[in-house]
Amino acid sequence: MKLEEAIQQKTPFRNARHRATVNLLFTTNWLVDLHKGMFKPYSITLQQFNVLRILRGSYPNPISTSNIRGRMLDKMSDVSRIVERLVKKGLVERTTCLEDKRLVDVKITEAGMALLSEIDAHPEDMDSLIMNLNEEEAEQLNLLLDKLRG
Repeated sequence: MKLEEAIQQKTPFRNARHRATVNLLFTTNWLVDLHKGMFKPYSITLQQFNVLRILRGSYPNPISTSNIRGRMLDKMSDVSRIVERLVKKGLVERTTCLEDKRLVDVKITEAGMALLSEIDAHPEDMDSLIMNLNEEEAEQLNLLLDKLRG
């Protein structure tokens, strides 16, 4: 569906860059909504999934909440609150950092690893979100997005 139809825009955009910016924002929110639905059966949010993946990448070593914050996809996420919810679900454990008592270290639990394994068992769910693009188009999109941020 064309952007103009999706947002019911009647007047034309200023230029292609203006349209691309609005399109990126609209598409980002569209993808976030799809991800929300995808993670709902697992009782986690997109941000919680992101934290779990970050922690799995450092496993078996814990990492600080400030390190997690720096690696989050959504930089506005409240990492402390996300970690607290994951602790209550038994998916991560939190300890005081031995080197710096002001920091909190977080480590994924076996239950957290098992949940990620369960989600990973269905890679087609994640891939299906952008199935309208073939492999070459997805690679081109990746190159363009990297260029945009570069």
